[in-house]
Amino acid sequence: MNDFALLPVLAGTLAFFLVGALWYGLIFAKPWQRAAGLTNSQLQAGNMGLIFGLAFAFEMLIGLVLWHLIARTDPPPHVVMMMALGFAGGVMIPAIGINYLFLRKPLTLFLIDAGHFLVGMAAMGGVFVWFRN
Repeated sequence: MNDFALLPVLAGTLAFFLVGALWYGLIFAKPWQRAAGLTNSQLQAGNMGLIFGLAFAFEMLIGLVLWHLIARTDPPPHVVMMMALGFAGGVMIPAIGINYLFLRKPLTLFLIDAGHFLVGMAAMGGVFVWFRN
């Protein structure tokens, strides 16, 4: 298995990104907006191309790191999923939790965002398992 494989990393990134589109666009759009304290005009004021482009780039960086670790360790499929969910539960979610504590963000926002990271990383891990089989 190659340390860097563009197709699985792009596919895993796309899976994570699509989870975010569903999560924030369809499933939790209004609760997230309320918890974040954003008005419709504030949401529309941002440069959406830049926001989505950078989000995709950051998710791709996550995918590159996870794929590299998988390539280096060659774990069985269940361990790939444990690694993906471990990234979310052991690194990403605690990091946003710490940040949100100091920013005085509401628990609802934390739970919505933490759920996105958990489900997004599960999707990425699933794609990586699929590519390895």
